[in-house]
Amino acid sequence: MSVEVGQMAPDFEAKIETGESIKLSDFKGKKVILYFYPKDNTPGCTAQACNLRDNYEALQKAGYVVLGISSDSEKSHQKFIDKQELPFSLIADEDKRVHELFGTWVEKSMYGRKYMGTARTTFVIDEEGKIEEIIEKVKTKDHTAQILK
Repeated sequence: MSVEVGQMAPDFEAKIETGESIKLSDFKGKKVILYFYPKDNTPGCTAQACNLRDNYEALQKAGYVVLGISSDSEKSHQKFIDKQELPFSLIADEDKRVHELFGTWVEKSMYGRKYMGTARTTFVIDEEGKIEEIIEKVKTKDHTAQILK
């Protein structure tokens, strides 16, 4: 499945770094930045998370809640948050259910080898739960500017 701008974002329930379960519908009435990234503590993913961290106040002023999501574990997310001092939660999607809902678990290729992995994609969701924008060409070091443009 993949989703498109103008559609309702698929609701899901998943665990964040603390082990607590959250649902996307918990954030109804707020704008949500749901960003899918490949792996904790890798250069591009760290650059992206730190860019969102460094501009977190501006994102909050614009009314956004930030949620990162990867297939890493809750424990991995907690270490990443602690190391990078991230002010937002990260969703552990180890079984890739949420990735499947949003169409971000895709076949990739590196050095001619094909494998499955996360397509770095950001979904901007409005207060009603509708997808307002999908950013597929994420600039990891300047991601906030892409969102707030």
